[in-house]
Amino acid sequence: MDAITHKDSPEPAREPGHDASRELAQALARRLRELRATRGWSLQQAADACGVSKAMLGQIERAESSPTVALLWRIAGGFGCPLSELLPALAPAGAAALPEVRSAARMRARPASDAMLVSPLFRFDPGLGFELLELTLLPGYQRLSEPHARGVVEHVLVLHGRLELLCEGVWRELGEGEGLRLAGDREHGYRNPGEQPVVLLDLIHYPRTRDASPAG
Repeated sequence: MDAITHKDSPEPAREPGHDASRELAQALARRLRELRATRGWSLQQAADACGVSKAMLGQIERAESSPTVALLWRIAGGFGCPLSELLPALAPAGAAALPEVRSAARMRARPASDAMLVSPLFRFDPGLGFELLELTLLPGYQRLSEPHARGVVEHVLVLHGRLELLCEGVWRELGEGEGLRLAGDREHGYRNPGEQPVVLLDLIHYPRTRDASPAG
């Protein structure tokens, strides 16, 4: 039976971006199921490979839980794929023609529960070996990243604001137009201590061979 809405009754309040967040969670759930099916992994095998609990991975696959960005990166590492392969297609699908024009604003979304917006400007290209992400860190945001797969190298360039980047155990401050190349297979981190969003480009280069076999 359809719900009856009284004219004098206010409609339930909805959080901004609620529908978009739900769609992203469902798209991520579908993508994880596809990746697991392609590899022929059980849910337990996938959880072991990603270093997360079977219950947590199951919740994400059912779109019942929104992971953090750090957890998304850990899952991507477990599946042996770049982060952009987990994110839903926020731009028209199809073979890319050269030159390829991309709009960061049209693809910008919050794919996880963190205060970070992600725009997969150029998804991972196995021929080139890299993906290019635009990341927006909201005020006060901090993320400590576990080491990615062996041989991963990140190239960070600040577009707006001031970024503090943890590299080799030291927090380094980068201003607009400044960049840093760092070993992504070591512990590193990002934080925005200011009151304005920080926008940066993160070009992540992956080694030619990536192990996609389950742990254990």
